[in-house]
Parts: sequence; C-alpha cells; structure tokens
Amino acid sequence: MFSEKDNSIRIYHFAIVLPRIASCARIDCFTEVPDVHFVQNDTRAVGCFCRPAGAKDYFINLKDGDTVSSPFLVQFGLSGMGVAPAGVEKPNTGHHHLLIDAAPLTEEQMKEPLPVDDSHKHFGGGQTETMVTLPEGKHTLQLLLGDWTHIPHVPPVMSEPITITVR
Repeated sequence: MFSEKDNSIRIYHFAIVLPRIASCARIDCFTEVPDVHFVQNDTRAVGCFCRPAGAKDYFINLKDGDTVSSPFLVQFGLSGMGVAPAGVEKPNTGHHHLLIDAAPLTEEQMKEPLPVDDSHKHFGGGQTETMVTLPEGKHTLQLLLGDWTHIPHVPPVMSEPITITVR
C-alpha cells in the first residue's frame, strides 16, 4: 500500500517532527519540515499553528515617524494568511492584536494567550481596523497575529514596530 520511501517519511515525522511541533517550540515549520504539507499547514492535532512562509502583518495607513491627531484610524494589513475570529480553528488564519507602548514579549509569553490590558488590544471579532485614542506624545505600535486561542503563530506573524507622534 505504501512505498518504502512513504514509510521512511512517516517514521521520520512521527519520531522526529511531531514531538518538536507538539512542544510548540519556536521553530520555523517550513525550514524544519520541508515538503510535508499536512505538517506545515495543519498542526491542530499537536497543539500549535505554524505560519505559512512569507506571511506578513503590517500597518496599511501608518508608517514609522507619522504624526497623527487623536483619535486616529489604524488599518491592519495581512498577506499570506486570512483573518478569522477568535475561536475559529482554521489553519493559515488568525486575528489581529495591536500592541501599544508594550514591552517586548518574552519567548515564554509568545507561547501563551496574549495578555488583555491597555497595551495589548484584541480584535477577536476579525476586525481589520480600529479608532485609537492616545494622549499627546510619542507612542510605539505593533501588530501581532494570534491564532484561534490568542497564541502567536510559530514563528510569530508580526509587523515591525512603528513610532508615531500624537499631537
């Protein structure tokens, strides 16, 4: 039924690849498990989602160094993946989180649901834009895509941080 090559690939994946993904280690799934579509794109059975190669989160209407008046519109861009609400378990999708003046997340925090506070805004409804009100001054913004449980993908799909000035 299966060729010797098929059996060798299966043994490799069950002995080597799946335990590594099951631990949800911060690996690049496309480097670690090339040519294995079902492992690269659908890791639900083992506990974490790997992002597709080239997936990118970005700001559509803001760039580093912009000056804005509060409240201001923030539009979220995403390429190489789709947007789905929190709670919808579907490979190659996620929902946006806007980090505002947030400290960098540790490696351990990137394995857990993102915090819910004034620095970590959740858009679990699948929203792709929001109005933000911030006090005058410099602020740092960054987008981070979370999976259906608010956990960042492996590796994370996140924008470059930008600094804006609110006047």
